[in-house]
Amino acid sequence: MRFTHDVVSYPKRLDDFCYVGLAQYFLTFCVRGRHKVFICDPAVNSALLHIRESARLQQFSILAYCFMPDHVHLLVEATSAVSDLRAFVSRAKQHSGAAYALKHGGPLWQRGYYERILRRSEDAKSIARYIVNNPVRAELVLSPSDYGYLGSDVWEIEELVGSI
Repeated sequence: MRFTHDVVSYPKRLDDFCYVGLAQYFLTFCVRGRHKVFICDPAVNSALLHIRESARLQQFSILAYCFMPDHVHLLVEATSAVSDLRAFVSRAKQHSGAAYALKHGGPLWQRGYYERILRRSEDAKSIARYIVNNPVRAELVLSPSDYGYLGSDVWEIEELVGSI
C-alpha cells in the first residue's frame, strides 16, 4: 500500500479503550511522503534515541523495533498503571521529528499512526519475531541478523532471530 504525504486516513483510536495502563501495542509510524529516511545510522540513531527517551518517561518498554527505510515498527509494553500510549507516541514523534527538522529542514513523520492492541492471549515474543523479520520479507536482507536497524531493549536479538 502506498501513501502520499498526509492524505492517509489512519484508523481512529478506539472509543472504549483508554490507552492508559498495562497493555502491549504494535505500532507503525510512517515517514512523511514515504521518503527513505532510515537508511543510515544517524537518522535511525536519532529517532531511536528520542523514542527510547519517550518510552522511559511514559513508562514503556520497547520489546522490539525495526526501522524500515520509510517507516518504523515498534512493539511496546506499558510498565505502569499510568503508562499513557497517546502521550508516549505524541512525545516520541514530536521530539524525533523536531530533531530531524532541525537538521533537514522538513517534517519527519506523517500525521497519525497505526496501532494494534495485543490481547492477553497473544505471545509478544512472536510479534517481536514478526517485526524483526520484516527486512527479510521486504527482501532487503537474507537474515534479520544482517540488518542493522532492528532490535529489542528487553530480549537479546539472538532470542528473536534464532527462532525464525
